[in-house]
Amino acid sequence: MSSPEINSVLAQMRVLAQDLHATDLPAAQRPEASGPGFAQAMQQAVESVNTQQSQAGELVNRFETGAGDTSVAEVMVAMQKASVSFQAMTEVRNRLVEAYREIMSMPL
Repeated sequence: MSSPEINSVLAQMRVLAQDLHATDLPAAQRPEASGPGFAQAMQQAVESVNTQQSQAGELVNRFETGAGDTSVAEVMVAMQKASVSFQAMTEVRNRLVEAYREIMSMPL
């Protein structure tokens, strides 16, 4: 997951937090949700990471077989992008799981 995608997910989480505070308002004054839902945003982020990893794998295969004009630098950059995006996605997942566990342990 790239940095803009992480920022997008974090921005959506902030909007959701603001919406929680807005629930004290009457229904007519509550702000309306805009943009994709959280599940859709997460699905798009996972698909983006998968696409980056697939592209990096294809570049590696093209470089190994000598097909095309793929350079070592292109392969390394693509692999690093895929690695960083996967690490970021994993970190977001870990934080979501941590938040879920914290919420589930709250007394009612």
